[in-house]
Amino acid sequence: MTDPLSTAIMAGNADLVTSLLQNGADGNARDATGATPLMLAAGSGNLPVVKVLLAAGVDVNAVDDRAWGALMKAVYNAELDRGFPDVVQVLIEAGANIEAPIAYGVRPLMLAAGYGEAAVVQVLLDAGADFRARNDGGRTALTMVQDKHYVEVINLLHEREQEGGEGSGCSAKAAPTANVVTFHKPGTRH
Repeated sequence: MTDPLSTAIMAGNADLVTSLLQNGADGNARDATGATPLMLAAGSGNLPVVKVLLAAGVDVNAVDDRAWGALMKAVYNAELDRGFPDVVQVLIEAGANIEAPIAYGVRPLMLAAGYGEAAVVQVLLDAGADFRARNDGGRTALTMVQDKHYVEVINLLHEREQEGGEGSGCSAKAAPTANVVTFHKPGTRH
């Protein structure tokens, strides 16, 4: 990958990215880890640059050496401790595979759920992500999030189960004398 292109992407300079691509920069170039410019932009949540790259015709389903594609990188960035639902939406509209797994069969919905990314979960569910899918250990997005108590994500997944005619029909209502605590991911606004 050309250094000026990656520098422009990381700076979020969509105009410079456009200029570099028009002047011959390779939008599908790879860095030492196999990451493409789209993966860099998606993982940093830079929607304008993502749109420029997609308009240039880059491969939306390319994956790096760990099998992470642009969609998975937008679903959750561990360094920034967040996902980017707007970028996820645009990538899906551009044809990103919403079921592409990474290691251990983890799919985008599972990753988003496991990290409490409710807005990303909603985008993936709306796009038809399979909430019933299981990873190599037999776990679903719902079983992955229940361990972490991200109530908003749990509720989204339970609602989807009910819409799909699944679930026990029982709701998770507390007893009249019980205190209910709602957990939110640090740094989120509700």
